[in-house]
Amino acid sequence: MFLYSNQTQEQDLDPDDRQLALEYLADAWTSAEQDGLDSEAIAHAAIFAAMATLVRTFGEEATAELMDTLPKRIRHGEYTLDKSIQ
Repeated sequence: MFLYSNQTQEQDLDPDDRQLALEYLADAWTSAEQDGLDSEAIAHAAIFAAMATLVRTFGEEATAELMDTLPKRIRHGEYTLDKSIQ
């Protein structure tokens, strides 16, 4: 099973649920920083937790296949929040 194929489970997620989840994570992130945690440590913990959840839900192979797509997606700006449009 490929985790994110043309008919992805990511596309099946409710955009409102995704936005709300991001807001919860942003609040938790801010709280952790206010408690003195370094943002890099928070980021590593968040990535670990996300990957562990994906492995538990979809399995190691599907998660590994998803991770294989990340370099291209990162380079194409999918995770860049502060892009300037010129």
